[in-house]
Amino acid sequence: MVQMDGSHHDWLEGRGSWCVLMSYIDDATGRVFARFHDYEGTMPAMDSFKRYIGKYGLPMCVYLDRHTTYKSNAKVSIEDVLNEEVPLSEFERALKELGVEVIHATSPQAKGRVERLFRTLQDRLVKEMRLRGIRTIQEANEFLKHYLPVYNRRFAVCPLEANDLHRSVSKGLDLDSILCVKTERTLRNDFTVAYNRKLYQIEEKIRGSKVTVQEHLDGSIKMVYRDWPLRFKEITTRPQKEEKVPGKGPRKRPPVASANHPWRRGFKFGIHRHERGNPSLRSENRQNA
Repeated sequence: MVQMDGSHHDWLEGRGSWCVLMSYIDDATGRVFARFHDYEGTMPAMDSFKRYIGKYGLPMCVYLDRHTTYKSNAKVSIEDVLNEEVPLSEFERALKELGVEVIHATSPQAKGRVERLFRTLQDRLVKEMRLRGIRTIQEANEFLKHYLPVYNRRFAVCPLEANDLHRSVSKGLDLDSILCVKTERTLRNDFTVAYNRKLYQIEEKIRGSKVTVQEHLDGSIKMVYRDWPLRFKEITTRPQKEEKVPGKGPRKRPPVASANHPWRRGFKFGIHRHERGNPSLRSENRQNA
């Protein structure tokens, strides 16, 4: 199990802006991984988690708090009740697709290990960065690459069991299509999609009313229909409807007479066209009938 949390602090002591340290600590060994970000949100959480699994592999479960980044506060809908599901945050959804269990702490004391880690780093790490005159998040992250291995060699311990339960990422697994923000959007009749105050034209003809927009960690977006990537481009205005040319439309079929139409009633009583103009023939046919 890995404990995960973010710490808002004046890590650069006024030399730069306040930032967040996203930290991970292995519950069995005390091994630490961390990375600085501008804020604590979905994208920083996914970015730091992608870097963590790139270094150590996929953990069995992640233990974190009830921040809206990690736990959805959406109300349970009727469909959720019928499907026996609960609303998930984008981070929860991504970890579920990766097969990682998410456990939410019910109190700050429950995740005391990562809280004690922050108190230690706010003392030791801050002083080290002060001595080196680090002023930006980029410089701080570069320093962590050298600081954390030294820290782990000094403070990490051997686990009771030697087996490491971290799993390697399967070959062919597209992490970018999982560790991203997925949003469902309506596909209009002119094959346009509105997203984040921008308009996009789908360049493929599909039979569907919904597409999924994936916003990736690098800021790029991807549009998918049933796991199939779509070609698209950004446009400024919606395309104009094509005007119909007179005489080019489908050929209209002649109207069909109703069941009580006089023309149909004539056939019902055995009146044929050659008899309509001759009353004597109609009377003779009636007598024979």
